[in-house]
Amino acid sequence: MRGYKIFAGSASVEFAKEICQVLDVPLGNADIKKFSDGEISVQIAESVRGRDVFIVQSTGAPSNDNLMELLIMTDALKRSSASSITAVVPYYGYARQDRKAAPRVPITAKLVANLYETAGIDRVVTMDLHAGQIQGFFDIPVDNLYGSVTFEHYIKSKNLKNPIIASPDIGGVARARYFAKRMGLEMVIVDKRREKANESEVMGIIGDVEGYDVIMIDDMVDTAGTMVKAATALKNKGATSVMACATHGVLSGKAYQNLENGELDELIITNTLDTKEHSKIKVLTVAPLFAEVIRRVYHNESVNGLFE
Repeated sequence: MRGYKIFAGSASVEFAKEICQVLDVPLGNADIKKFSDGEISVQIAESVRGRDVFIVQSTGAPSNDNLMELLIMTDALKRSSASSITAVVPYYGYARQDRKAAPRVPITAKLVANLYETAGIDRVVTMDLHAGQIQGFFDIPVDNLYGSVTFEHYIKSKNLKNPIIASPDIGGVARARYFAKRMGLEMVIVDKRREKANESEVMGIIGDVEGYDVIMIDDMVDTAGTMVKAATALKNKGATSVMACATHGVLSGKAYQNLENGELDELIITNTLDTKEHSKIKVLTVAPLFAEVIRRVYHNESVNGLFE
């Protein structure tokens, strides 16, 4: 085998270190800094000729800097004769605009896919894309991992008396149904109407939650407005407790204030993004899962087998 190397962008250094610890390989040496005007400078400080290279970099806030850094690292590795370049992007930024939902708007998820391919990325490994169809925006292989595997073990450890799965909106029904099937639980839906970006209004609950411990499933939590309002609506309908599982803890704006003042009992997220500590937040690591996927990709083994 040619051998592989793992490098980290500045947004995911600790995450990459954890992956390397699991795989028992050293983290690649890359010198990343900025010029005084803010331009990003990258130098790969070791040979990668003929190697399969994995770049670990989430493209969350600051999204523009982290995305550009990933592209520049890719170009540096490509010009250094790497055999292949796999972008390990735990959180795929700019995914929320995945279709033309209004006149004269961009499809940023597709634009970013084009940028990845133009830069020279050969494969993408990510987790819980905002919409599954984003995989189709690429002409290269994309592995979209499921964070629900990690949540499953944690929820079982809670020994909830009467658990039920909930989708916080209509768009997340498929994700919640998949999780409910894995857990062998029933499912309800929170029906909401979004007035504008980052604001939502809960309209009602489809299904019975009286006396249940509700577990909401989503791909990300941003301002936490949806989660908190959904928790209020569920408790108004008789839910005993409400916890939420969201793979990506974006947590921008008034997120921490909303969590502090809201009726959501617990928020479980993963470490795809760096998150500040909070009494209501539990962070689970998905680095070992990504490590196993990297190992399987390198050895040409099935990735889907991890989720069957």
